[in-house]
Amino acid sequence: MIPDKAPKEDVFHGSEDLKKEAHVSSFDRYKELYASSIERPDEFWGDIAKDFFWKTKHTGPFLEYNFDVTKGEIFVKCMEGASTNISYNLLDRNVHERKLGDRVAFYWEGNEPGDELTVTYRELLQSVCRFANVLKSQGVKKGDRVSIYMPMVVELVVAMLACVRIGAVHSIVFAGFSAESLCERIMDSECSLLITADGFYRGDKLINLKVLADEALQKCRDKGFLLDKCIMLRHLSKEAEDTSQSPPAKRACPDLQQEKQTGRIKKAHPVPQVPWNPDVDLCWLSLTRGASDECEPEWCESEDPLFILYTSGSTGKPKGVLHTVAGYMLYTATTFKLVFDHQPDDVYWCTADIGWITGHSYITYGPLANGATSVLFEGLPTYPDVSRMWEIVDKYHVSKFYTAPTAIRLLMKYGSEPVKKFKRDSLKVLGTVGEPINPEAWHWYYNVVGERRCPIVDTFWQTETGGHVLTPLPAATPMKPGSATFPFFGVVPAILNESGEELEGPGEGYLVFKQPWPGVMRTVFGNHQRFETVYFKKFPGYYVTGDGCRRDQDGYYWITGRIDDMLNVSGHLLSTAEVESALVEHEAVAEAAVVGRPHPVKGESLYCFVTLNDGLTLSRSLEAELKQQVREKIGAIATPDFIQNAPGLPKTRSGKIMRRVLRKIACDERDLGDVSTLADSSVVEQLFTNRCGAGV
Repeated sequence: MIPDKAPKEDVFHGSEDLKKEAHVSSFDRYKELYASSIERPDEFWGDIAKDFFWKTKHTGPFLEYNFDVTKGEIFVKCMEGASTNISYNLLDRNVHERKLGDRVAFYWEGNEPGDELTVTYRELLQSVCRFANVLKSQGVKKGDRVSIYMPMVVELVVAMLACVRIGAVHSIVFAGFSAESLCERIMDSECSLLITADGFYRGDKLINLKVLADEALQKCRDKGFLLDKCIMLRHLSKEAEDTSQSPPAKRACPDLQQEKQTGRIKKAHPVPQVPWNPDVDLCWLSLTRGASDECEPEWCESEDPLFILYTSGSTGKPKGVLHTVAGYMLYTATTFKLVFDHQPDDVYWCTADIGWITGHSYITYGPLANGATSVLFEGLPTYPDVSRMWEIVDKYHVSKFYTAPTAIRLLMKYGSEPVKKFKRDSLKVLGTVGEPINPEAWHWYYNVVGERRCPIVDTFWQTETGGHVLTPLPAATPMKPGSATFPFFGVVPAILNESGEELEGPGEGYLVFKQPWPGVMRTVFGNHQRFETVYFKKFPGYYVTGDGCRRDQDGYYWITGRIDDMLNVSGHLLSTAEVESALVEHEAVAEAAVVGRPHPVKGESLYCFVTLNDGLTLSRSLEAELKQQVREKIGAIATPDFIQNAPGLPKTRSGKIMRRVLRKIACDERDLGDVSTLADSSVVEQLFTNRCGAGV
């Protein structure tokens, strides 16, 4: 239920200047549009669909679905009968119909300052057509799966849109994943081709991607799955089909830069050794050099598969989340346009990796569907120094900036001085993604980075949802620090208790959704039963997010963390995120993670890992202060039982804390399960050594 009026206190508002040009300029206008999207979805989404090209029009209802497993198979269908091609809508439509061929699609910023490339929509279209023709020459056809294992380079976008152009299904594997993870995903999706690169640098660290790709292909062979074609982009090594180690040539994508003389890769780092198997390996440059830059798109049905993206969850085999053509295109285009209030002169920067859903939806599909100009960043926020992000903001005059709370908290540790070295006066909207942002980080982001003039869109969504489902709109939604605020158009949330009863008004429980929106996932690839079990069987009739949620007296939604990250202490349901936020508000704490540890009386006790700011140590007096702060912020029931100093936390390569591992450490259980996604596994042993009660 959307409240009649927005609260007047303890909220922040977008500026009047922002409201003048905004697509949704007031809370009243948001409520009108939201009501229309729920009551007249065919009309609401039908109007949006008119902005896109359809080879054939849809017939019947805009959305058909069943969310109730007791009434038959779960399904969602959007725009049945329609056919289109997303590559055509993202590129040809912008170049030929909207006359945006000379507009910059991407400013590529490499790992090293000074490594850069500018790519227009026309150049991107030509590159995609060339590589689409390459894929066809290698026997790839509509419906085939193609695995992509690449760094953050423009050719990654080219590869994924080339797949889309010919109706192939891309399965992108984050370039920080291990060979075993790549093998597992190649085999599960039964890919017919692998696209990779020689390697890349993250800061000073070389990732020898081709070596990992070769290991993955060997693991596939050892398990009886033969994939005998691998296209390799030479990103660091010289452009020749051999393994000699002369200095690297100018880093060039021939499709994008064949006639340009600007170098892209500084020779500041050693060139990697690149293994080459002529029976399997093919060179990107050689293949594209003679390919035509015209390729007729494959017209796809609205519910044809678009891509598979794997999400691991806390346990079990990774799930291949499957998204389809029409609904995903419309939803990512619309959420991008409205959540970031995209305007034609904006320069937008999402710092995510395309290997994750944020990069799919809000680096590639959503921005390009709107003809946006984006920054594509290969490097790290702290390399070569902690001002890198703000330097890039000024360099490209970034107006809309989207990053993770993890990155914000990391940069907070270094204070405001590195931020204030740069103007940042181009910024208009700030965004966060990946996890709930604690209020202290929100305020630092708002006050220091945005200088109190940039609204923060704190977006909640998942790989499975395809796009934002709970989010502020920058000019319309009064913001509460740490709250994802209200549902996006077409989304109907509810909060359920353990018995599956809907809670009205203020309350806390399971976050679910009552009906689909165009961009929601359609199935788990190759395992529809698992799709139904994971998302629909616990509460028939609802899509179950797996997240806990609180709704306050003003109707605002607050994500409290994964359900398995919620604790039941003496009969009281506690959010780990809430306790973490209370700990991080202490000036000594840079980051915190809270898990449950079994307790014979209370059921669960709170075990807290804290990373302190540079130069500080965890003393008894500081421990007492932290416990008192949590008591004051939440209540005595939330007082931590254990506080452990954590110089580092176990995180995935995307920056997410692996609380499953922390629970094992808290209980001194050494069987950690799959930890292949850990960025730094040495952290784990250090935490075991420092564990509260270690040696007792």
